[in-house]
Amino acid sequence: MVAAGYPSIAVFTKNNTNPAYAAARLGADRTAQRLGAHTMHYVPSKPDDIDEQIALIDDALAQRPDAVAMVPVHPTAINASIRKINAAGIPVVSYLNRLTGAGSVAFIGSEDYPLAVGIAAYLFDRLGGGGDVVIVEGPRESITSRERVRGYRDALKGFPDVRIIASVCGEYQREPARRVFDELLKTTARIDGVLAANDIMALGIIESLEAAGHKCAIVGVNAIPEAILAIKCGKMLATADFNAMKMGCLAVEAAIRHLRGEALPKEIILPVQIVDRANFADWDRPFELRECPRWEDAVK
Repeated sequence: MVAAGYPSIAVFTKNNTNPAYAAARLGADRTAQRLGAHTMHYVPSKPDDIDEQIALIDDALAQRPDAVAMVPVHPTAINASIRKINAAGIPVVSYLNRLTGAGSVAFIGSEDYPLAVGIAAYLFDRLGGGGDVVIVEGPRESITSRERVRGYRDALKGFPDVRIIASVCGEYQREPARRVFDELLKTTARIDGVLAANDIMALGIIESLEAAGHKCAIVGVNAIPEAILAIKCGKMLATADFNAMKMGCLAVEAAIRHLRGEALPKEIILPVQIVDRANFADWDRPFELRECPRWEDAVK
């Protein structure tokens, strides 16, 4: 199949509700088209559902793809299914979230802990080094959320006058984040800043604050177009460019290069940049107009 120049890549993402995963799928499709491959997408209809992703892996195995590009919905719960892919002789490239206890030929991602330290320090500095801050986490079992929350809390060491007054779970989703923030606002008189572990939750928090007639400094993660618009409009302070589209691009290219017999680095770690009103222009475009990275630049 590879010799014919038309390999098939099974692409797994966590849900259809987070624009970052839509961007990852777009990046995967664009790269596959450029390199003469095709993609098959497997997305749980219920966001981040473990049992559904396991079933989707079985569905993909029945189709015998040449390779798999995988975002696991859980750090350990799908390991047995990953081993089934390995046993079938199908290479796996993981991206965004690392696999644990199971084999992949490469990982494409960014480092969540330093990202979180950086964006938290940015927020704390803009608050004048003090204030009452809320953390809005993703799912508690999510590796990315755990590392981001750890980074947020470690950033406090340089800002003794900043207080974390609450840490709530928004499930990495817009509506759950809005609902949990609605409840928080009923009992919390003062919030100076919010550390949202991704942009889509930050947008839900903005909606909650606007409905309650409140405003505070909010930072997120992902640099999705809607967050860039919020930054332009002054509704959001900043975001960190954890670039899912680029990761999707590179995951599929890594899979195709592996199928061609090329050696791969074990990890490709993309740099992260803070995006605010001073530099948002480079991100002020829809995903369709954003570029995939050059392989040569990414693996330098």
